Amino acid sequence: MASAAMFSSLRRRRSPSLEAFLAPVDLSNAAVLGTLRSISTELVSSFSGKHKTAPFFQGKNSRSLIRKIQVISVLLDAFPDVRFSKISPTVFLCLKELYLLLYRSKILIDYVKGSSKLWLLLQNHSISGHFHDMNQEISTLLDVFPLSDMNLFEDVKEQVELLRKQSRKSKLFIDKHDDLLRLKLYYFLNEFENGRIPERNELYAFFVEKLGFCDVKSYRAEIEFLEEQIVNHDGDIDPTASVINGFVAIIRYCRYLLFRFEDEEGELGKWKRRTTKKGLISQEIADTFVKIPKDFCCPISLDLMQDPVIISTGQTYDRSSIARWMEEGHCTCPKTGQMLVHTKLVPNRALRNLILQWCIANGIPYDPPENADYSSENSVSILPSKAAIVATKATARLLVEQLENGTPRAKTVSAWEIRLLAKTGRENRACIAEAGAIPLLKRLLSSSDAFAQENSVTAMLNLSIYDKNKSRIMDVEGCLSAIVGVLRNGHTTEARENAAATLFSLSAVHDYKKQIARENGAVEALAGLLKEGTNRGKKDAVTALFNLSTHNENCGRMIESGAIAALVGSLGCENVSEEAAGALALIVRQPMGAEAVGKEEMAVVGLTGMMRCGTPRGKENAVVALLELCRSGWAAATERVVRVPALAGLLQSLLFTGTKRARRKAASLARVFQRCENAYLHFGGLDIGYASFAGNSGAARDTSFAGDVSIPVSISVPVL
Repeated sequence: MASAAMFSSLRRRRSPSLEAFLAPVDLSNAAVLGTLRSISTELVSSFSGKHKTAPFFQGKNSRSLIRKIQVISVLLDAFPDVRFSKISPTVFLCLKELYLLLYRSKILIDYVKGSSKLWLLLQNHSISGHFHDMNQEISTLLDVFPLSDMNLFEDVKEQVELLRKQSRKSKLFIDKHDDLLRLKLYYFLNEFENGRIPERNELYAFFVEKLGFCDVKSYRAEIEFLEEQIVNHDGDIDPTASVINGFVAIIRYCRYLLFRFEDEEGELGKWKRRTTKKGLISQEIADTFVKIPKDFCCPISLDLMQDPVIISTGQTYDRSSIARWMEEGHCTCPKTGQMLVHTKLVPNRALRNLILQWCIANGIPYDPPENADYSSENSVSILPSKAAIVATKATARLLVEQLENGTPRAKTVSAWEIRLLAKTGRENRACIAEAGAIPLLKRLLSSSDAFAQENSVTAMLNLSIYDKNKSRIMDVEGCLSAIVGVLRNGHTTEARENAAATLFSLSAVHDYKKQIARENGAVEALAGLLKEGTNRGKKDAVTALFNLSTHNENCGRMIESGAIAALVGSLGCENVSEEAAGALALIVRQPMGAEAVGKEEMAVVGLTGMMRCGTPRGKENAVVALLELCRSGWAAATERVVRVPALAGLLQSLLFTGTKRARRKAASLARVFQRCENAYLHFGGLDIGYASFAGNSGAARDTSFAGDVSIPVSISVPVL
């Protein structure tokens, strides 16, 4: 019987109905017969007539199975001459078994027709075994089929009897020609594994003449199919994901070596038309800002965690963020405020693997950490084979050669291909950068060709995801300035948005935040994009501004550039309000930042509006911003916050329903109000005291505001 893995794979790819795998117990006898005829006719017709589509491999096995089904069709066609009332229940039981057998045959045939050529070669023995299993099932069914109970014509009985005898004698058939091609494929893998790149003529003879890969489209289809198998099988695949990645890298190399840009005009034309309508860009990166589950984000940076670690309080942070927090002299947990018993960082392998699986499932680039802590056998990372690395390096050299010496059109296409190659895989990004692509891509950033500019800045964005490439980009003279130039004056909206996303990626390195903010026009352009960009552009801009805000020395630039007004104006935009409030919370920690925010008429209104209607993270950021505004903005700022009538109810709501940090900050803000002369007037009978809240809820005491005095409360706060 064909393996469950085969059918499971087909269900993922083609989604046949559930009836394909269950006996039709609810169908009448006549309906079962009609369904059987329909399936058998469909299978037979797919291999006959002008519309036949025979598979490239497994042809003999497929035709043999179809011939058997043809005989079964003859048997089914004979049923109109048989009176149903005279047919025994055993016959109909066999027909229902035949229903399952034919459907599994259809699934197997569809699988072979729908699979890529290389996948069929790699699975040659396994798929041949599936066909043999189907032959055995047919033999078993015919052995128990009660032909004697049916009044069939003799010629029909003779054909069925002949099929029964042939099925008993059937043996496993593995096409020797196909298997030689499979061995040749592994030969190429072994050559690359040993650092030997085969000659062009040898690769041409195999991939073009024998496998029929005669255009760019066929190579892309093979690559996409093999990558789909890696994702669909969740790492449980034979050959292993690492081996398949090796074949993918070899196919990609052959595509560039054998065809260069000969067949790209049609592909590029389609791409231009598509991007003109929908816009271009590494959508997988853009979607990252929208789709990331909250638990996958670092509480400090709010970005997807690359290296999640657990601290002594049990909270999880990204290693780089919490390490920087500790290096700055902090000895408390940023989220809970608890004192750290020790500074040891324990890798959170379970969460990291969940993040990696989520990224793979959603097509989002993810670079696993390079430290030795993650050499666990349980890690789901796919380590590249040496063959894949050698082939990728060779591919990168071909692309960089075109990027440097090709025609203007070839350079544009090369930037496009580098963008695609850099979409996934740390090794791909490393090989491209090591081949010298970054300085050449920088030249295209100022190109008058909109597509060349858009592809080059997108390629730069994808390359920057790899941490080591961040320094390579920043070290190229004029590269940062060129990226900012695209952000300010890019030919297309997508180019400007991708430039903003690139600055966000580069600003993940703390040392670069000040340098980016000082670049002429960078912060101003981000502020402008936040005000007038598309939803995605606003998201790119606000995340970049948030990152820049985490550097204390950037506060002045944020004020001078108009970023404060842009952030305040974004508090009412659902798509970016969380990050905008988070950035403001960082800026108002400094007196000059608090003064600037305090001068914005809509700042307090916008933050209190978020406390009412925002997400849990948005409400948390809003109350933190208001608290910091009171602390750093002196009496004038505090009075402006206190004068908001609705704030009392919002604080009370946060004390019951907010996140742990939001509850703690809300209680601290209530204490600030109680220190004001008119606190009781503005709060009516709320009468909240932080000490009682902390005592009832178990929340950590916030002692960052010197001189706080606890006042008893008249309401009870439940333990949450």
